[in-house]
Amino acid sequence: MAPPILHLRDIALTFGGTPLLEGAELVVHARDRLCLVGRNGCGKSTMMKIAAGLQTFDGGERFLQPGTTVRYLPQEPDTGGHATVRAYVHAGLVDGDAPYRADYLLETLGLDGDADPNKLSGGEWRRAALARAMAPEPDILLLDEPTNHLDLPAIEWLESELARISSAIVLISHDRRFLETLSRRTVWLDRGLSRTLDDGFAKFEAWRDTLLAEEERDQHKLKRKIVREEHWLTYGVTARRKRNQKRLADLHDLRRRHREHRKVDGTATLKATAAGESGRRVLEARGISKSFGDSVIVEDLSLRLARGDRLGLVGPNGAGKTTLIKLLTGELAPDTGTVTLGANLERMTLDQRRSALDGTTTLGDALTDSRGDTVMVGDTPRHVIAYMKDFLFQPEQRGTPLHALSGGERGRLMLARALARPSNFLVLDEPTNDLDLETLDLLQEMLGEYAGTIIIVSHDRDFLDRTVTSTLASETDPSLGGGPGIWREYAGGYSDMLAQRRLAARARQTTSAENDARSVAPEQTSPSAGAAPAKAGASRKLSFKEKHALETLPATIAELEDKIARLQERLADPGLFAEDAEKFAKSATALERATAARDAAEERWLELEMKREEIEAGSLAG
Repeated sequence: MAPPILHLRDIALTFGGTPLLEGAELVVHARDRLCLVGRNGCGKSTMMKIAAGLQTFDGGERFLQPGTTVRYLPQEPDTGGHATVRAYVHAGLVDGDAPYRADYLLETLGLDGDADPNKLSGGEWRRAALARAMAPEPDILLLDEPTNHLDLPAIEWLESELARISSAIVLISHDRRFLETLSRRTVWLDRGLSRTLDDGFAKFEAWRDTLLAEEERDQHKLKRKIVREEHWLTYGVTARRKRNQKRLADLHDLRRRHREHRKVDGTATLKATAAGESGRRVLEARGISKSFGDSVIVEDLSLRLARGDRLGLVGPNGAGKTTLIKLLTGELAPDTGTVTLGANLERMTLDQRRSALDGTTTLGDALTDSRGDTVMVGDTPRHVIAYMKDFLFQPEQRGTPLHALSGGERGRLMLARALARPSNFLVLDEPTNDLDLETLDLLQEMLGEYAGTIIIVSHDRDFLDRTVTSTLASETDPSLGGGPGIWREYAGGYSDMLAQRRLAARARQTTSAENDARSVAPEQTSPSAGAAPAKAGASRKLSFKEKHALETLPATIAELEDKIARLQERLADPGLFAEDAEKFAKSATALERATAARDAAEERWLELEMKREEIEAGSLAG
């Protein structure tokens, strides 16, 4: 195997008390696809800064192969000090870098190169920072939460662009789908140490759970051994004890190992405080429209939400998702149409901008609303320290000003405040921002058990698939049969929405082709007027080829899945490109073709299955 181009070996770093990193390691090979995962506060971003050469460390070694170029995207890029966005992006280039790629990325990402960087929105400055990091096509690209503030079209573009480039990539992200798509190796930072899985993120959680179970068993065995040795020390023959000094020293070592063992961090306790049951009808919108000048936000939308529904809102940045929420919840009046809210609604809103938080307020005061030591969780008083521990805050953090909290800690604080208030109608605007994967799992479980109604705005595709029962999507693209202000509801989550869009697009193409055929060769009148209906009725059945395809496609799909898995395993070998670049390229091309063939086969099977169901329903109705 070729030597690594970046190697962090035995890295140690302590800020104040408990060591953040103790012997952590990171190995990056050419064209690697590696994700760095772990709990909030475990040192992922610090490890990234050390890899980028921006953070000093107490012990260990950083080796960077001479001539290797590195670019780093921090969580919160600083866009100041530049007159224009173009100047900021071009500042990331060095001698020999082609400026055309920077301009290409600016245009592709929809950025105005002449705009003032200090006036960019969150999504715009994130895209500008991505353009700056990616423009040189470095040997190593370090990306810390690259999907934050990006909308779904931008995330999907970024996935395809990162899959295409030749740079080695190290990712930190809370977006499961993003990690599963791009990663081939996983490095887990846990209690100061790093452990490596030679597989992508899709296999990580099962592997992590196995390691933790083994560790728990080992600690249990260690405790039992200490008990046995202490029994010997207490009840053994005195002379024998004095002679066996080595056994006594071993006992001291066992006690030290048990004492110094760092336990796994706890998990947050997420439980929504229930209000009384709402009416069966939560809200009903009839023909609502809203515009601001020439900008059409919503056009003739009708929607009904019943108790227990879970609605996801998706659309590009600027589509008007926040405005639509205000319309649906009665905070904003529509220009035309009506919104009727149900009875007994107790709404709780989680704002993505964290606007309810004053940076000078302490954590304790934010939870108690500056009313002493008690947090009211519904009608039940809780001591603020006990409630803080439910959300993984330490007692000493009570007096910490909010501006000193990390992004993940601010996210947990917002959840703690929201879930303490009784509700039967949750409105969550980007609830996944900055949360670690374990907290996301708990949030998903909590939402699954929530008895009320939920509206979720999110760009996290996996989160939407796991939580919502229907998806309201912005349909501004004319190719989707939409236009400005058009929103369309789909059953299921984000992946279900995409599948239904593809089927609808195919149906429109078929209809368009049939209409074109009729216009070119109009039907000739037949002496027998009754023949046409009989012929149309006869066509309402599956042909022999369609029946055969419906029966054989599942096996074909399974074979393609096996082929894709084998190709992914081959490409996961970090030394393949260095050893045989031609074989790597052929395998990548084969993977792309196999994936396209599988997607086409799945779509064809779904189309035929729906046709079969329609025919059966028609025959029953007849």
